[in-house]
Amino acid sequence: MKKKFAMLLVLSTAICTILTGCGNKTDSKDMVYAVEAGSAGEAAAQEKGYQMNSVASQADALMEVASGTSDAAIIDLLMAGAMIGEGTSYPNLVHTEELTTEEYGAGCRKGSDLASYINAVLAESYANGSMQETAATYGVQEALVEQKASEYTDNGSGDVAYIQGKGTLIVGITEFEPMDYKDAAGEWIGFDADMARMVANKLGVEAQFVVIDWDNKIMELDSKNIDVVWNGMTLTNEVTEAMECTNAYCNNAQVIVVPGK
Repeated sequence: MKKKFAMLLVLSTAICTILTGCGNKTDSKDMVYAVEAGSAGEAAAQEKGYQMNSVASQADALMEVASGTSDAAIIDLLMAGAMIGEGTSYPNLVHTEELTTEEYGAGCRKGSDLASYINAVLAESYANGSMQETAATYGVQEALVEQKASEYTDNGSGDVAYIQGKGTLIVGITEFEPMDYKDAAGEWIGFDADMARMVANKLGVEAQFVVIDWDNKIMELDSKNIDVVWNGMTLTNEVTEAMECTNAYCNNAQVIVVPGK
């Protein structure tokens, strides 16, 4: 009797697998993950040995999952909070596992005094509460990193003087809600966009936003096509070695996004 029951159980399991298993991948190694090329999400997928579908942006990664052309996406937690779940662009997507924890910072040319200037503005805005107010506008207030007092000393040369001389602070970005994205009127908004404008106002110049190829961000800086990368940039060892980076201002994580049940 026990043998007969065991055989029935095996048969039942096999039938269930045939009926429900086709096309459903439950092993992370068999799944295809949509990731933004050159991003921290791509690095996390590489470290895990995941199969990847590299796309131009994190927004494209979400579209891949929503359309079923990728099994999952790896994106920033802050973007997941703004883009998936009830009342968002992708109400049927959910995030599950957190693969990494990390911090955001802005990046300037190596040796640039602009990073020190930005640190001073971040510290001042944190102390007077305007940074927290801006963060609350975009729902990232819980991710803020406390900014300690920081001073900038103007030596009359360097990037700060160069930017003030040309009258523009050119900010390299990609479209990445809630940090940098366009409103209904086509204007760039977001936490990073607003903070960059705050810095530009302090400098007495206009903020100009330029969409860049994220893989080429260091080259864009070094060629002076842009003055700063300010777009939810993870402070990896590679980034901090190649750029003059600001202090961290937001906590973040890389999370897996999948279709909800």
